[in-house]
Amino acid sequence: MITLAVIQALLGFTSERRFIRHASTHLRHLFPYLPKAPGYNKRLRKAAGMIQQVIRLLAADTTLWGDSVWVVDSTPVECGRSRETVKRSDLAGWAEYGYCASHSRFFWGLRLHLVCTLHGLPVAFALTGAKADERETLLAMFEVEPGLLSGRAGQTLICDKNYYGRDFERHLDELGLRLLRPARKGENERPGTQLFKLLRQVVESINETFKDQLDLERHRGRTPSGVIARVLQRVLALTAAIWHNDHTAQPVKRALTAYDH
Repeated sequence: MITLAVIQALLGFTSERRFIRHASTHLRHLFPYLPKAPGYNKRLRKAAGMIQQVIRLLAADTTLWGDSVWVVDSTPVECGRSRETVKRSDLAGWAEYGYCASHSRFFWGLRLHLVCTLHGLPVAFALTGAKADERETLLAMFEVEPGLLSGRAGQTLICDKNYYGRDFERHLDELGLRLLRPARKGENERPGTQLFKLLRQVVESINETFKDQLDLERHRGRTPSGVIARVLQRVLALTAAIWHNDHTAQPVKRALTAYDH
């Protein structure tokens, strides 16, 4: 099931039915038994906890896991556009209207919050409503997994201007984390200013990998469990590809071209 989930995401199949038909024709020699699409869908949803464990096991088994610099950002996960979809969606109450500054538009859905290495390896992630405070979400991600910061005193976090505030920075300092972000309007220049433009491109390219190559914006999830499963599936696929590229000494760790056909 885990392997099928990775293959589906890397090959760009957003429809379970189409993927199972493809697998039945082209992958039967690898998978003697394949479930029907409804069964595959149900198993994928139930496997959410296992998928999270595999993501962590693969990530920790790379040379990138010990990187001393992490980039932090969030990206929209749109769940509907029409007013009728919003009204009848099972995601109502979790999904909500938010604003995407990168594309200067409002959207209805969720946000995927990511902590990654500079090579794009997912270290931690969370899925929240579109209006969730990015700072509170980041602190909560570290709170629910305190072992993530064990032995990482001085770890650097590179964030955008939204990760600001005296109390927020004090909390990070107490966790042994060093924050680098661009100065907000009215603030004095902050350390690392000359690097932010280049690093912003790194962050955007990681987001684009999820959206363009792994079809995050076409997840087709209609229920909370469905959206969670499909987002986890894409985080797993990226992690697995980086793990393989790392173990085979590929020059670009986040390259997915070798896996999409």
